[in-house]
Amino acid sequence: MSSQYPPVAFHFRVAFDGLSRDEHDWEFQEVSGIGAEMELETVREGGENRYVLQLPKGTKSTRLTLKRGVAALSSPLTHWCRRVLEGGLALRIVPRLIHVYLLNENRDPLRAWSFDHAFPVKWSVAGLDATRNAIALESIEFSYLICTHDRV
Repeated sequence: MSSQYPPVAFHFRVAFDGLSRDEHDWEFQEVSGIGAEMELETVREGGENRYVLQLPKGTKSTRLTLKRGVAALSSPLTHWCRRVLEGGLALRIVPRLIHVYLLNENRDPLRAWSFDHAFPVKWSVAGLDATRNAIALESIEFSYLICTHDRV
């Protein structure tokens, strides 16, 4: 167990079930969108319009967003994303399980999240700018069915 509290946000690992790991394919600069939100329905109390109730409807997931340097076309992750996004629904979408691990100084997981039945829904490249000396970044957004907090 780490003595460092709160943990740092820059030490993490991402893994994809069912995809072979390329040398740099699973290295990301940023992970965002870990979270869930309860959707509410606003209902005015019958006969007493002064009161408004907030009733739970269900849980809504945010999109998981991963950012990294633009990867080679040969990478397994890029191939999967292109197949889903460029297939035009003519090809079957194969969802995957994605794991995100927050690591301690010994590279041991402190927290873990699993995103079940995830598939890419958006891919974009950050603006290219000849006046800046920066890495070309791509962003991949995933929709998923369930996010679970895993025991480590």
